[in-house]
Amino acid sequence: MPAYNAEKTIKKTVDDLPKDLISEVILVDDASSDETVQKAKKIGITVYIHKRNKGYGANQKTCYDQALKRKPDVVVMVHPDYQYDAKLVGVLCEPIVNSRADIMLGSRIQTRSQVLAGGMPLWKYFANRFLTLVENLAMGLNLSEYHTGFRAYSRQVLANIPYHKFSDDFIFDQQILISTLSFGFNISEIPVPCKYFPEASSINLTRSTKYGLLTLWTVFIYLLHELGIVKSVLFRTKTSSYLK
Repeated sequence: MPAYNAEKTIKKTVDDLPKDLISEVILVDDASSDETVQKAKKIGITVYIHKRNKGYGANQKTCYDQALKRKPDVVVMVHPDYQYDAKLVGVLCEPIVNSRADIMLGSRIQTRSQVLAGGMPLWKYFANRFLTLVENLAMGLNLSEYHTGFRAYSRQVLANIPYHKFSDDFIFDQQILISTLSFGFNISEIPVPCKYFPEASSINLTRSTKYGLLTLWTVFIYLLHELGIVKSVLFRTKTSSYLK
């Protein structure tokens, strides 16, 4: 759980997790100004603290570093803001456990009416649709969404992709997906209900615009890399070996 000012929602999110399937819950706090750390420790989950705010991507790096030390089968990221239905962790992980996928995404996009009824702002919905269309065309996939904060990765994925070289900001989410594709890993998805409310985390229009432009830039660099025009440290070279 990459956390920042989640004191109002952390307990509800943890309460919904299927405890019989999870060996450990790890929360990394990115220098919250509220009582996220105290609330997390009170409910008995493992907590790591950034003494200064490093960013959403940097938070995930710490999450995965700590998770890999446990030698897990599957690592699940869920935002502790109670937007996603954490009860579906088992459903999200099942295709990875049964070797039908390497990465699973919990997609918020099922129908337009359902998403908008859940509270997603109209501008965010259409931006999501546009970016997803571009990414699908560039990468030859047919996913309904690339921008969810509810994801599951096999250990093999996180042990092989160069996620420490990715951004410390929100674009980390797209870099990790596009990089895994260059490594030949399989990405799939399930539909997951999502709700928006004042306590749920969200980035503003300015940061969303920056995120959208950086997503398009990452896709562009990926295409140039695949064509052999440039070499990017984010993606696997054609001659490199992997799979630890």
